[in-house]
Amino acid sequence: MNDKPDPHANEREARKALERVQRDAEVVGQSSFVRAAGRAREHLAGADADPSDPAEVWGRRVGRGLSVIAFIGLAIWLIGYLAR
Repeated sequence: MNDKPDPHANEREARKALERVQRDAEVVGQSSFVRAAGRAREHLAGADADPSDPAEVWGRRVGRGLSVIAFIGLAIWLIGYLAR
């Protein structure tokens, strides 16, 4: 019978734990970013509109696109104003 413990067992177990933590941390960070990007894409695409009414879908897309352009324009103006 071999009653001696494996001297490398603790090291292998620690490496497995570190790999598992690294993998789980990456998944959490990526999934939250991907989820936020998906929600923004669906919002700008007008996914919450009634799909049977194309005018409502395109109206929301145009309105939300114009609001993004207006926001960018105001942000540029504010940066220019504060930089003086």
